[in-house]
Amino acid sequence: MPFTSSIFTAKVMHHRLAPKKHSFWYNVYMFYVDLDEIDLLAKKLRWFSRNSFNLFSFRDAEHLQLPKNHPDQTKNTRQHLETYLKENGIDGSDLKIMLLTNFNVLSYNFNPVSFYYCFDREENPVCCVAEISNTYREMKLFFFGKEELEGNTFKKITTKYFYVSPFIDHDDVFDFSLKIPGNKLDIRIDDLDKDGNRFFISTLMGERKPLSDVNLWRYFLQIPLIPLQIMGMIHWQAFKLWLKKIPFHPKAENPELQRNVYKPYKPQTK
Repeated sequence: MPFTSSIFTAKVMHHRLAPKKHSFWYNVYMFYVDLDEIDLLAKKLRWFSRNSFNLFSFRDAEHLQLPKNHPDQTKNTRQHLETYLKENGIDGSDLKIMLLTNFNVLSYNFNPVSFYYCFDREENPVCCVAEISNTYREMKLFFFGKEELEGNTFKKITTKYFYVSPFIDHDDVFDFSLKIPGNKLDIRIDDLDKDGNRFFISTLMGERKPLSDVNLWRYFLQIPLIPLQIMGMIHWQAFKLWLKKIPFHPKAENPELQRNVYKPYKPQTK
């Protein structure tokens, strides 16, 4: 019996329109995993595990993680998400939850963005949650309800109030277009300035592939240590933007514009 979970081979494209043009793209693969199937995957797949070392692994602590002294620290990702959904008026206890994300590769991971797509028993979409992280390992969630579902795509325009890039203001605007994954992946997150002008376009386009031990090795060999490569790509492109003298916004600038952030970064003090 095939898994509900799968792999998407995809291409990420970033295109900056202003104040200076700058574009790049790179190949990735991402996992589209049923949260109720993770333990079965760990049992059936030799090269995948949950919360332990392997070629690929899923670690609950990397998603919706609460502070170490929080009483709910031992909950898994699904339980944390159900708590978050309840805060947004959704009973998630009976929902099928599919997570589009990156797994750990040889115990290292970096997830710029993950998406939780939630369905009822009839496979009808109920809601979606975008989980966006920055290079400081901070995280912010964006909720999409049925009122933001247009056809098979969740759409929302909202002020981000989050530090994602030193070359984009904290209080610029996200324009989300999150198509529900099928055989194809089609996700777009653009940035608008405070006047509503679109100045940054990002897309994630891909094709669905079966999740198997053979494919785990195939994609690992095609793009070894993909999370490390993504982190390296982010810093390399940031260096190019710096050379182009794109305005730079320090993270510590306007801390009041960082709102509802999970795992807020705390610099080391002597």
